[in-house]
Amino acid sequence: MSLRVVFMGTPDFSVPTLSEIVGQGHEVVAVYTRPPAAAGRGMELKPSPVHKMAERFGLPVLTPTTLRTEEAAETFRSHQADVAVVVAYGMLLPKAILEAPELGCLNLHASLLPRWRGAAPIQRAVMAGDRETGVAVMKMEEGLDTGPVAMAERVAIGPDMNAGELHDRLMVLGADLMVRALAALSRGGLSITPQPEEGVTYAHKLKNEEARIDWSKPAQAVHDHVRGLSPFPGAFFTADFGKGPERVKVLRTTLGKGSGDPGTLADADGTVSCGDGAIRLVQVQRAGKSPVAADEFLRGVRLGPGAHLG
Repeated sequence: MSLRVVFMGTPDFSVPTLSEIVGQGHEVVAVYTRPPAAAGRGMELKPSPVHKMAERFGLPVLTPTTLRTEEAAETFRSHQADVAVVVAYGMLLPKAILEAPELGCLNLHASLLPRWRGAAPIQRAVMAGDRETGVAVMKMEEGLDTGPVAMAERVAIGPDMNAGELHDRLMVLGADLMVRALAALSRGGLSITPQPEEGVTYAHKLKNEEARIDWSKPAQAVHDHVRGLSPFPGAFFTADFGKGPERVKVLRTTLGKGSGDPGTLADADGTVSCGDGAIRLVQVQRAGKSPVAADEFLRGVRLGPGAHLG
């Protein structure tokens, strides 16, 4: 049985779920997404990835700046949706919205709840060195990612997997999980289980100051930090190539061998000493340049053993 669905999402992560819902024959009566944002050198207003996909499907798109007015609630109720599906929408839903669909609101969250509730679950899982994570479909309530869980899928996090790779894996898996949840919901067979009270952690929004690499940390922590922030926003160090300190993003590392003063380049291959052990730079990127292999970069800027990375 097909359902009347309001879809609410914004970034690339949300797009496969919208596509799968349409592909499964559900009636998407409205798509809510964040308003177009200024981007690029010309600061042109660009619609979100979900906005673009919705227009390709010929679906009605709404971009309210708030949902906390009676007018917004009335508009939402007018869709007469059976269910709302929320995937990285970027706005909290007030009680009036949560209660509008007959079968409630389902959220796709990129973690195994209750671990990593909040804004940046993918990056935080990698940065923490977690060995597995997943996606979960939960029934929404007013708390931040506190609702009961209906379905979940686990994913192993490889030792060198970065946040971008994990994002793409969970994005596809999550779309499949949500349409399975909707199929169960349409049959009246979607059961939900309250989240456990223990094991709660919060994936706080990433801050710019977190991106600088702290070489005094153990090598494993530095490696996990780089992986968790790659490809965006990118962990970085600073170094002077003759024109003052310059920021260099580190996109890939591996665990290296050796020890020494933290932040010191140990060899021409890109081994850098950490507080305990060392990592080896694999891929880096200067501002305004394309990513390059670290050894090629080091030769180009004439940075050799003994140089200090800030």
